[in-house]
Amino acid sequence: MATQPERREQTRQALLDAAARLFAERGVSDASVDAIAEAAGRTSGALYDHFGSKDGLLFALLEGWVDDVAAVIMAELTTTSTLPEQMAALWRNIADPAVGDGRWIALEHELWSYAARHEPARERLAERYRAAWTGIERGDADWSEHTLAGIGPAVIGLLLGLEMMRRIDPSAVPDELAVGALCRVVGDPASATNRPPATSSPTPPRTIRP
Repeated sequence: MATQPERREQTRQALLDAAARLFAERGVSDASVDAIAEAAGRTSGALYDHFGSKDGLLFALLEGWVDDVAAVIMAELTTTSTLPEQMAALWRNIADPAVGDGRWIALEHELWSYAARHEPARERLAERYRAAWTGIERGDADWSEHTLAGIGPAVIGLLLGLEMMRRIDPSAVPDELAVGALCRVVGDPASATNRPPATSSPTPPRTIRP
């Protein structure tokens, strides 16, 4: 028989799993507290008890996924030795993440749209972005002797922007383009020409019609 702490953890996880499904299906605004609680087989009171609000649940869901993604990235970076290899590892875990079945990055974009219209969520998202780029600038990894001081926002913004474009038009953002762009932002234009092998099919030239 489960103990009380085990039951609480089961309830918390059920709410997180239900939120992940409904946020992806309906968007943050249209996934109500009652709908999430019902999908989890719990009460709305349980959701408020564990997370305080729908926003609290949303951020708890994302923070768990982001922590997992960060751990994977850091592990991969230990096996790299060049800046293109490091940027490729960073890009791969944004463009095709294994964590959260790839749903976390879609939810990250959904959160941006939601936060743009809701001040409390916007303030909390800004804090998350600041923490992310501070980690990059601090040099948690050895970025091949390149300094990332002062460019954390540019790296995060480029990663998310490229992923958004790739989601809409995959052929427009092959891996080598994304990695080359990241290398340039970090400040090593020469390494941007030393691209890793492409993992996507070459994009044929486009004909521009008048």
